[in-house]
Amino acid sequence: MIMSDDDSTFEYTGPSRSQMRREALDVLKLAQTLVGLSDAQLSHVPLDDDLLAEVRRARAVTQQIARKRQIAYLAKQLRRLDDEELEPIRAKLDNDRQQSRLEAASLHHAEQWRERLIAEGDEALTELLDAHPTADRQHLRQLARQAKIERERNSPPHAQRELFRILRLVLEKQG
Repeated sequence: MIMSDDDSTFEYTGPSRSQMRREALDVLKLAQTLVGLSDAQLSHVPLDDDLLAEVRRARAVTQQIARKRQIAYLAKQLRRLDDEELEPIRAKLDNDRQQSRLEAASLHHAEQWRERLIAEGDEALTELLDAHPTADRQHLRQLARQAKIERERNSPPHAQRELFRILRLVLEKQG
């Protein structure tokens, strides 16, 4: 706080109350995200032992209001950390989110190719092989035909699943 010469006007130069509230809500979201992670995901997040214990304690609470209170306490503990300590945690979670988006996009791409191969047949296969010349033409053609027959007969999608699996491998290998 800075006072002027006449001591009658005050000028506050710190963060606004709204800014402090936004930052607190961001940390609360971070705490909620940490509580929502699985043990395997949580093991990769750079947390010290005390925070890790608080996350596990919050995850163990099953009653909704008690869990909310425990997450708020975890957020309070996280707010005590400075930005240099919070940044690696946020960076890891952002990296994981980005990785999940990429994996989802990859799955979607393979699914689109599977649908095209089943619907369009050899035309789509030729286009796929132009983009991915190392793929096995005969095997893909056979799986696409079997998948089409499965759909027409409403039988279990064994060939469709196998075609999807092979397409994922082909697309991962190339791209």
